[in-house]
Amino acid sequence: MTVPSGRRERKKAATRQKIADTALRLFLDRGYDAVGIREVAAEADVAVTTLFSHFASKEALVFERDEDFEQRLTRAVTGRAPHEPLIPALRREIQALVRHCTADAAAPIWQMIDASPALRKYEESMRLRHAETLATAIAADPELSQTATASRTIARFVIDAYSLAREEADPEAAVDEIFRMIEAAWEATCPSSSPRA
Repeated sequence: MTVPSGRRERKKAATRQKIADTALRLFLDRGYDAVGIREVAAEADVAVTTLFSHFASKEALVFERDEDFEQRLTRAVTGRAPHEPLIPALRREIQALVRHCTADAAAPIWQMIDASPALRKYEESMRLRHAETLATAIAADPELSQTATASRTIARFVIDAYSLAREEADPEAAVDEIFRMIEAAWEATCPSSSPRA
């Protein structure tokens, strides 16, 4: 997550984190469906309106790093070094995200997500949104010279790589295998004159 600079922003970020941490603790202790928004707000010692000013829905409480995930993917495109190829930059970011989400501490959270139709549906819509944001960043880079279709396709592949790899017994090997396919697909659509492709 972006580090807030001012006192007010730091206080807001701390409140948001407190709400998310409280919600996750309650969900893991008692089950996602057994805990209501009002209980989360009361336990976090905030008003329900404050909770909703930080999180749009109950599902969003579980995916509190959603915005950070999206920004990291965009920065992998826009913040890469001059002449750095796109796919290796995206692969490094996905590898880091997969490492984070497959840590032992994350296992109970993913079990909760996998057991909840509401959370699975939310995650799917989140993945589609991330893919669109990533596709926009790829298409906006003039040095990549990709069509909107190619940008959207590669973006979907990258987002799916994250989801597929986290479910494998060896997530890092899965990322490597998937990204070999993504690289081949990217090279098939890349104009040879693109220096940063």
